[in-house]
Amino acid sequence: MLKNYLIIAIRNIKRNKLRTLVHILGLSLGIAICLVIFTVVWNAYSFDRFHADSERIFRINTIEEWEPGNIFQTSATNGPLGEVIDEELSFIENKGRLYTLYETMVVIPEQNKVIGRSNRVAFSNPGFFEIFQREWISGNPQTALQEPYSAVISEVSLQKYFPGLDANDVLGKEILWIDASDSIYAQVQGVVADYTENSDFIFTDFISFSTIAKKEKEDWYGLHSWTNLNTSSQLFVKIGENSSKANLDEGLAVLAKKYFSEQDSHPDFIGEPLEEIHFSENYDDTTVSKTLLNGLIYIGIIILLLACLNFINLETALAINKAKEVGIRKTLGSNRGQLIFQFLSETFVLVIIASVVSLFIADLIKIYFADYLPANFEASFLSQLSLLFLAANTIILTLVSGLYPGFVLANYQPQRALKGELHHEHGFSFGVFLRKNLAVLQFTASITFIIMVLVLTSQLKYISSQPLGFEKEAVMYTNLPFMGERSQRELLADRIRNESFVEGVSLSNNLVSSNAIWTSDAYVMVDSIEQQLNVHVMNVDSAFVSVNGIHLLAGRKAHNVANEILVNRNFLRALGSPDAGEVVGQSIRFGAEQRIIVGVVENFNARNLKEEIMPMVLIYQPDYYFLLTAKISSQQNLAYAKQRLESLVEEVFPYEASGFNFMDEVLEGFYEEDRKIQGVLGFAAGVAILISILGLFGLSSFTIAQRTKEVSIRKVLGAGILQIIALVSKQYVWLVLMSFALAAYPAYYLSNMWLQEFAYKIDMPYLIFAGVGLGVLILALLVVGFHSLGVAKTNPAKVLKSE
Repeated sequence: MLKNYLIIAIRNIKRNKLRTLVHILGLSLGIAICLVIFTVVWNAYSFDRFHADSERIFRINTIEEWEPGNIFQTSATNGPLGEVIDEELSFIENKGRLYTLYETMVVIPEQNKVIGRSNRVAFSNPGFFEIFQREWISGNPQTALQEPYSAVISEVSLQKYFPGLDANDVLGKEILWIDASDSIYAQVQGVVADYTENSDFIFTDFISFSTIAKKEKEDWYGLHSWTNLNTSSQLFVKIGENSSKANLDEGLAVLAKKYFSEQDSHPDFIGEPLEEIHFSENYDDTTVSKTLLNGLIYIGIIILLLACLNFINLETALAINKAKEVGIRKTLGSNRGQLIFQFLSETFVLVIIASVVSLFIADLIKIYFADYLPANFEASFLSQLSLLFLAANTIILTLVSGLYPGFVLANYQPQRALKGELHHEHGFSFGVFLRKNLAVLQFTASITFIIMVLVLTSQLKYISSQPLGFEKEAVMYTNLPFMGERSQRELLADRIRNESFVEGVSLSNNLVSSNAIWTSDAYVMVDSIEQQLNVHVMNVDSAFVSVNGIHLLAGRKAHNVANEILVNRNFLRALGSPDAGEVVGQSIRFGAEQRIIVGVVENFNARNLKEEIMPMVLIYQPDYYFLLTAKISSQQNLAYAKQRLESLVEEVFPYEASGFNFMDEVLEGFYEEDRKIQGVLGFAAGVAILISILGLFGLSSFTIAQRTKEVSIRKVLGAGILQIIALVSKQYVWLVLMSFALAAYPAYYLSNMWLQEFAYKIDMPYLIFAGVGLGVLILALLVVGFHSLGVAKTNPAKVLKSE
C-alpha cells in the first residue's frame, strides 16, 4: 500500500510541473535558511558544554554603578574576593583564579629565541585545572602550579617553543614572559592537551598564580584592594551538587555587604553560568550576540512558515483539480484516513526533494555570508547533526503543510466531487479564509522586512555622512609595546616624522575614535563651589590635535607637560560657560593634581554615533603610550606609505609583528554588527518577497485558469483587454493593501526600537513606507497582469466551443 502511495505521489508530481517547481523552490529556500541558522545557533551554544559538571561552574561577575543611573556588569572581580570566597562560602567545591595577560612577549632563554607576543598567557591557580579538567601529557596535575615560578603549557605551545622535543623532555625548561615592564621567568612543570571541542578558553601558557605574591606584584596587577577592579582578574567557582545559582548569588550578596560595609554604595557580585560566557565577555573578542541569534531564529521560522503557507494556499486552490480522483477513490471504498495519507505521501516526497535541493542552497548561503559567520566556523551540512535536523524538519513540514489540504480533499462528497464541484459553505468558512488571506500574511512579512532594511540603510548612510570633528582620511596607526621603552617610541616617532610623505605623528594611548573609553572625575571651581564632572579622559601628546585635524576653539595646543590639559566644548556646557575663552587659564583638579586648561577644542566623536559626546579632558602621561598615529599626505600612494612605515617599525622594534592600520577601517568597525543585521534582513526580505511572488505566481495561474470561461463570455459581450485585466487584478490590489496595513506598525516599531540605539539618528522615513507598499503592489500586479493578459488574448471561440 505504501509503495502504491509513493508511486502515485511521484506521478502526480511529474504531471504538475509548474506546481512542483513552485513548491520545491519555496520549500528548499526555507529549509536551506533554517539549516544554516540551525548550524550557526548550535555552534554558538556548543561552547564549553563539554566540561564535567558544567552546570555547576560559574564565573563571578561584578555589577557596579559608576554614576547615578548608569549600571554595568563586568566579568572582572576584585583581587581579595578570590582569596576569601571559598573560605566564606562553604558550598563552593573549587575556585579557579585566572589573570589574563595582554600582548606578552615570549622568550626561550636557553635557545636565545624570541617567539613574539601572545594574548594566550595567564596566571592561574591549581584549582583552575581542577574545575576545567584537561588531559595531562606530562607533569603532575596536583603539584604543577603549586609553587611560584612554575608553569604549564599546552601542546600547541610545546610545538611552537620546543619543536621536536617530547612533552617529558621539556619539564624543568625555563620560559621568559615579558609583560609590560615585568619579566617573569618560570619553569615548565606540565604539558596539557589542547581542547578539540569549541571553547572560549584560548590560553596555552599558564603561570602559577602564587608567582604574583612571590614577586610582590599584587599592586602592579591591581589585586591589592577591594576598591580596585581589573578586567584581567577572573574568578571561577564550582558549587556543590545540592547548591544552585540562587545560593551562590545570595552568598555573594552577603560577602559584598561584609567587605564593603563602610561605603554608602558598593558593587554587587553575581554568578554567571559557564554556558553564558560565549555571549558576554570572552577572551578573544568573538562574543556572539544572543539578540542577533534570536533574531536569526525568528527570521528562519518566518521564512519557513512563508514557504508552508505557499504550499497550503496553492494546494487548497488546486483542490478542485483532484475532485474527480477523490470521488472515484471514495466510490471504490477509500476512507478519509487513506485519502489524507495519500496526500501526505505526496507532500512527503516534495519535502524530501526540497530537502536535497536545500543542501546545495545552504552551501551557497554559507559562502555568501562567510564574513558574517564566526571565525574558524566549519560546518558540514552532511554531518549527522545536520541530517537529523533535516529528517525532523521533513516530518514536521510534511504534517504542517500537508494536513490541512489533505483534510480538505478528504471531506469532498463523492457525488459532487465526480462532477468536479467543490463543497459549498454557508457563512464563515475557515477554508475560504485561508485561500483568500494566506497570501496577505506572506506579503505582510515581506513588506515588514523590506521597510526595516531600507530604514537601516538610511540610518547607516546618515551616520557615514556625519562630520565627526576630526580627519579620518589618510590617517594610519600602529600598536607599540605597552609601557615599553619611552626612548624607543620617541625614536620611531622621529624617524617617521622625517619621511617626506608624513605630515604629522602623534603618540598616545587613545585613537581619536575607538570603542575604548577611560572615564574619571574632574573638579572645577564654579562660583566658589567645587563642581564634580564625570569626564572622558584621553591621554595624548601635543601633536594629537593637529595630526587628527581637531579644531581648536580657544587658547593653544598643550605642550608636553603634565600640568597642561585641553577640554572640549561639552566640558564648557557642563559648567554652564558658553564662552570658550573664559575657561582658558582656569585650574581644575584631576586625580590628586591641579592642572591648567590651556585650550578648548571643538567636540569630536571619540566614540561611535550611538553615544553622545561626553565632557572631555586631554591629558599628558607619556609612560602609558602604546599607539602611534601618522597623518599621510593626500598625494602619497597609501600602499607604499604603509609598507615604508612598517619597515621603520621593524627596524626600531625588531620583535614586534604589529603593522599599520587605517583609521577609517576602525570607524567602519563600529557598525559592523548593524551592517550584518542589514545584510541578513536584506537577504530575508529578498527571500520573503521571492517566496511570496512564487506563491502569487502559482496561485494566480490556477485561479485565472478557472475564470477562463467567464473571461471569454465577457469578451463576447464587449469587454476590452484592460477591463479584463482590471477585473482579475482588483482582488490582488486589496490583498496588497491589507498586507501593507498589517505590516506598517511592526515595521515602524522594530525600526524605531533599533534607531533608539543611536544618539544621532534620522527621523522615521515615512515616505519609505509608502514607497515599499507601492513597489510591492506594482510587482504583484505585474505578476497577475502577466497571467491575465494571456487569458484576455485567448480567442473566446476556442474556450466556448463545447458549450
